[in-house]
Amino acid sequence: MHGHPALRIGNAVVICDLHIGVESNLLSKGFRLPSRTSVLRDDLLRISDDATRLVVLGDVKDSVPGSTKQEYADIPDFFNTMLERFEIVDVVTGNHDTQIEDFLPKHVNVRPASGLRIDDVGLVHGHTWPSADVMSARTLIMAHNHPTVMFRDGVGKRTTEQCWFRTGLTGAKTEYKELPDEVIMMPSFNRLLGGSPVNVRNEGFLGPLMNSGIVDIDEARIFLLDGVCLGRRKNLMVDARERSRYKQ
Repeated sequence: MHGHPALRIGNAVVICDLHIGVESNLLSKGFRLPSRTSVLRDDLLRISDDATRLVVLGDVKDSVPGSTKQEYADIPDFFNTMLERFEIVDVVTGNHDTQIEDFLPKHVNVRPASGLRIDDVGLVHGHTWPSADVMSARTLIMAHNHPTVMFRDGVGKRTTEQCWFRTGLTGAKTEYKELPDEVIMMPSFNRLLGGSPVNVRNEGFLGPLMNSGIVDIDEARIFLLDGVCLGRRKNLMVDARERSRYKQ
């Protein structure tokens, strides 16, 4: 969806990594921020258009282990609003979603961490192996890594932007009988989280699939949220630890 960390599959809007309650955990580190859950809610409602289904690919809550008062208050309110807006609401569980059923209204469909399939699209959070059915879809959608791309200028200043990570497979041996043609890694819907740069040398990825050799990481195409394709990952690599050669 142009300009947003969300995608559309038929009548469904797909988002990931809400991390509701992150503000409470930032407070414990000395950062005092008001809850932004209402901002997430309003942004989602604004871009939903005529969609009748919502799919959240994991990490609804932020705390793991445990939970915060903010999560107990904000998560039910957020999803009650979503149930008023959408006919179907699905949550694919992520690694932060321990006991998520205790937070969600009863009409929200809680899907296993192994994923969900909509027609020929498989959807998974990414912290565990997808099911064989999910992997047999033509396209696999993943979350979990909060992908960003790092830019580094001539004086050493570094900035990052959220991005989409799209690639194929390597042909490496696998126990799966069928594999998708394309893997798409989604940016987090909660922009307060920042992200993990996908183009930094000597930095890895999260999740068993991304570390299995099946996914062709080097040939991945990197897209900004506005749709601009920056090129292949292998041509965009930067060294985040390199010192600037610029001298005053």
